[in-house]
Order: sequence, then structure tokens, then C-alpha cells
Amino acid sequence: MARPRIVVVGAGFAGYHAARALARSARGNADILVLNPTDYLLYVPLLPEVMAGLLEPRRIAVSLARALPQVRLVPGEVQSIDLDRRRLLCLGPEGGSAVVEYDRLVLTPGSVNRLLPIPGVGRYAHGLRGLAEAMFLRDHITLQLELAANTTDPEERRARCTFVVVGAGYTGTEVAAHGQLFTDALAQALPRLRERPRWLLLDTAERVLPELDPRLSRTAARVLARRGVDVRMGTSVVEAQADGVRLTDDSYVPTRSLVWCVGVRPDPLVESLELPTVQGRLVVDEYLTVPGHPELFACGDAAAVPDLTRPGQCTPMTAQHAVRQGRVLAQNVAASCGVGRRKAYRHHDLGFLVDLGGWDAAANPLGVPLSGLPAAVVTRGYHLLSLPGNRGRVAADWLLDALLPTSAVRLGLVPPQAADLQLSSEPLASAARHAAPAPPVPAGFLPADRDDAR
Repeated sequence: MARPRIVVVGAGFAGYHAARALARSARGNADILVLNPTDYLLYVPLLPEVMAGLLEPRRIAVSLARALPQVRLVPGEVQSIDLDRRRLLCLGPEGGSAVVEYDRLVLTPGSVNRLLPIPGVGRYAHGLRGLAEAMFLRDHITLQLELAANTTDPEERRARCTFVVVGAGYTGTEVAAHGQLFTDALAQALPRLRERPRWLLLDTAERVLPELDPRLSRTAARVLARRGVDVRMGTSVVEAQADGVRLTDDSYVPTRSLVWCVGVRPDPLVESLELPTVQGRLVVDEYLTVPGHPELFACGDAAAVPDLTRPGQCTPMTAQHAVRQGRVLAQNVAASCGVGRRKAYRHHDLGFLVDLGGWDAAANPLGVPLSGLPAAVVTRGYHLLSLPGNRGRVAADWLLDALLPTSAVRLGLVPPQAADLQLSSEPLASAARHAAPAPPVPAGFLPADRDDAR
């Protein structure tokens, strides 16, 4: 009897844990493929620490080949999905196209930067969704301070020492908190600078971390204020220019650095399916199955998963839900193949953690509010437990950072175009139009290579 082929699209938190659980339950009785543009799981919550030089980039990139030895990894991205014929058209890393067939399809493509129609933002702002962006920002921030230390123009010096972060959610708050510590440390190594770096955090909301418990908000706001971060609530950008940004309060802030952390939206692949969506997220039932398509499953940021603990609402786009949805999805995929029973997804939030750098954090594990050193210990302990690999290396980097000064070195490995906010927010089809002509399809990439005889 032919083994079922299960294809997982995307290897973020949801896709990784779905593939891992499927491999364990299948025990070699299913052909499991993971389609992903990179060969690693990116631990996104620690990207601000890569930007601030606390962690080396490879620390938060967990090898999929090592973590998923029983899964076949296929490098590439999905261009289109033919639901009737149950096959995918994929774009390979070198521009070639190939077709992959499936019996069960798991959609966990994740999300991309949410780019608002504000003049200049797509051209002058930078996001923080991947390693390239984090590495570029680290170099960019270092370069601005070095240039500021070598200019005699006080206005230019102030502009280069000013960093604007838009979005006071998880990422934006952590970027501003870590960024102020990072630039203060760099400034100490540049005695000619003679000006303290300045960070602004903007958001249209009424408070920092508006989606979290007000107590966590107040803790984060106190830490930011103590470090000198200029927090402006009810304010955003109306226009970005090469030498500054104009804000909604009619003020103009000269700067060369605009970091866009407004939020994310589901991967554009979801739109191409032409299936029902909720705020761009694919509609699924409590079993993470797409209605009308029993062979199609989805979870994570790309799926509107019903929140059974809050009737009428969908689960938020957080790693906490994505990890647990991936595991439940794997159980339900196995059940659809005749192994075990289906399970409805239900999860009560266990609390939230915000790393503010140094010995500061805000956390409420199991509803217990924490701040300062206890929160920092809980936050870093949680990250170490959640990392599928590289735990020792991450812990070593944290220890070295506590003992040694920050290294102010620009590596110059990432060109600006690799961290382009506009490109990171576009659908894959747009990028595919600029790809090179398709070379011959590599052997083993076609559905004929299913090896069903085993």
C-alpha cells in the first residue's frame, strides 16, 4: 500500500512542531516533506538581541536537518497551489520551478511585514523579521554613530544619533529597549561622539504593549523612561524621507534610522487560495482543518483558528499558540490517515514575557506579575526551554555579554537590498517574476520520486 505524502509548507514555529510531531507518530509509515526557503527554524523572539549584538546570528537559527532527521527537506517557496489536483508549484532557490504532489497539505507559511501606505516608509524604513534585517540594522546603527563621531555639523550629528521605532508591541518595545543599551555602549567607545544616542518609540495606541496586561505595560514604560527612550503614544509617521520623518503631531524628527515594527500580516500565499479568510487569515475549524477540504490543514499566523476559550474570537498570532497548534494539527493529520483520534485545539494563555535587555524584563507567568531580575530570569529561562537547539551557545553568549563589553564592529555582510522592507512585504509571485529562467528540475523533486514501494 502506498504511503501517504504529507507536505508541510513553512518551517516556523507551527510548521516545525507539526513536522516534528508527525515524524514521531508516523514512524516511517508516511512520506513527510517540509518546503521552506531556509534550512533552519528562526527563533524570532530573540531577533532584537541579534540586532543589539548580544547574540550571534547562528545562535537563533536551528538546523532543520539535525532537528528533523526523519523529514525530507525541500528548499524553495510555494508559488501556487492546485487544490483540485492536490499539487504545488514551487520556486527553487536557484530560480527553477517544480511540482510536488500531496495527499495531505499542512499550511504554516507564517507572516510577513505589514506595510502601511505611508509615503516613503517602504523606501526608507527597515523591518525586523529575519536574520538579514537584524544583521543589517546592527551594522547600520554602528555606522551612524561612527559617522556622527566624525562630523562637525551638530545637526547632522544629532540626526545620525536619533533612532525612530514605529510600533510599541513586542518587537518595537524590545528593539527600543535593547537599542538604547546598545548605542549607549557603542558611544562609550567613541569619545569624539559627544552626544548621547536618542531613541524614539511611536505608536497610535494609548500605552506601550497595548495587547498585554496593563501591569506589564507600566513595567516596560518605566524601564524605557529610565533609560531615556522618548515614548510617544498616540503618534505615528505620516511621511518618511531620507533625512527624517514627519509625525502625526506635525513635528519633524531628523534621523537616518527608521525601524518599522507596526506588525505582521499573513503570508500572501493565503490570498492566492481564494478560500474564506478572516483579516487575511485562512478560515479553519477547531480541528485546524479547512472547511470543504478535509485534506487541507492550517495553523499559526496564516490561520484564523477559533479560540475555544474566548467564543467568537480567533487565537492571537503568537509563538505560544503556533507551537501548540502545530502539535495538535499533527495529531489530526494522523487521525485523517487512520491513526488515532482528532483533537480540538484549546489553549489558555500561560502568560507573556518581554525582554527589555540587561537585568530588566516584564513577565506574568501563570498570571503572576514580575519585573526586574526575577522577570529577566524567567524570560531567559523560557527562551532556553523553547529553543529546539543551540541552548548552550545562547546561554554562553548571554554570560559573555554580562562579563565583557559590547564589540563595536561592522561586518558589512548584508547589503541594504537584502533587508529591504518593501521586498519583504511583497507576495512571492512578485519576486518570482524577476527570477531567472527555470533550469532543469533536479532529480528527486518531482512527484514521480515518491518511492511508494517502501
